[in-house]
Amino acid sequence: SSHLAVCGGTHGNELAGIYLVREMLKKRADGTEPVSVVTVMSNPRAAQLCVRYVETDLNRCFTRAALSAPVSETSPYEMIRSQELNALLGAQRSVDLLCDLHNTTANTGLCLITYSDRDWICLHICKHLKIHACIIYTPTHHSKTLFLSAMEIGPQPHGVVRSVIFSAMQEGVQLMMDWICQFNSGTLFEGGWVDVYTMVKNIDYPRDSETHMISAAVHPDLQDRDFCLLHPGDPMFLCFSGETLRYRGKEALYPFFINEGAYYEKGVALSLARKRRVQIPSVRSETLR
Repeated sequence: SSHLAVCGGTHGNELAGIYLVREMLKKRADGTEPVSVVTVMSNPRAAQLCVRYVETDLNRCFTRAALSAPVSETSPYEMIRSQELNALLGAQRSVDLLCDLHNTTANTGLCLITYSDRDWICLHICKHLKIHACIIYTPTHHSKTLFLSAMEIGPQPHGVVRSVIFSAMQEGVQLMMDWICQFNSGTLFEGGWVDVYTMVKNIDYPRDSETHMISAAVHPDLQDRDFCLLHPGDPMFLCFSGETLRYRGKEALYPFFINEGAYYEKGVALSLARKRRVQIPSVRSETLR
């Protein structure tokens, strides 16, 4: 049997998840939301201020080192908050599946991010949602202690809520809850194939050798073409001086999070992934609580 947590506001300016969690909490108060779903506002201070984070990126505070580090009143707010969330959701094993809601300025559509291509539950949910893409990150800065999957949907500017994006996220969460409800009641879900995009590397913007400021923007031919194959020699950046810079990689890869607004500070213009089809087995809940 699976217990689901839905978290919004990990980044306080990604508004679809924040308003969806508020709506779910309101339904909880009037008794119309299923109680088996734990609903959490991950970073309430950042959400209140409508900023990505207050002191440090909460989404980078779930490494084992960060979760076990001693904290005090002078620790960054997000470091303290990550340990509170881990105690609430992770350490007590009160939650089997966590869906962390995010928005991106990139034209990704609805994606699920997970940390293993053998996480059959997440991959079955991908299949059920008929989502645009399932992205696999190898768990380096994340820890499986808490974040099992993230629902990422764009394009939406930060600090803005677009009704079409909100509705797509709301529908995605509802479909996920429906799947878990069916799974818990003993439904057999047939196996099949799911396309996954495995993260290969990040690409930074071209930079001035002296000032280290960016010297180019994403090329118009690449902008908004998330998950469209990028071939060697395709235009990648348009320099502010007017010159086109082309993709110099040896293999064709799939770009995503193209020109994500929050990644300028991280030195990431886009990420590149390999696409492959993963065969998933049939699954059925073994124990009914």
